[in-house]
Amino acid sequence: MNSPNGIDPTVPPSGTGCAECDADGGWWFHLRRCAQCGHIGCCDDSPAKHATAHARGTGHQVIRSFEPGESWFYSYETSEVYASGPPLAPPESHPADQPTPGPAGRVPEDWADRLG
Repeated sequence: MNSPNGIDPTVPPSGTGCAECDADGGWWFHLRRCAQCGHIGCCDDSPAKHATAHARGTGHQVIRSFEPGESWFYSYETSEVYASGPPLAPPESHPADQPTPGPAGRVPEDWADRLG
């Protein structure tokens, strides 16, 4: 069941890393979780910006940080950040031992120069 505000708290995340980056061997800076379908995508500072691409392609307009210790939500529709929101199905973040940027072994040494 999708709530009217585009948040489905019953849907688990799609994985522990950006789905598209994992599929094509890419890397990310930070991760974002679609609050409607659970898709994990990389943030707009990441080279591929998969979270925003997912929102544009699906119309799913609300994301939540998928970083440990962060619980904020963002609406693409209104460009508003919300300090918190409803609890989502676990896990709430990628594993704490997964490095940022990540994943381990795929981040280039000059990663800081490549951020968007």
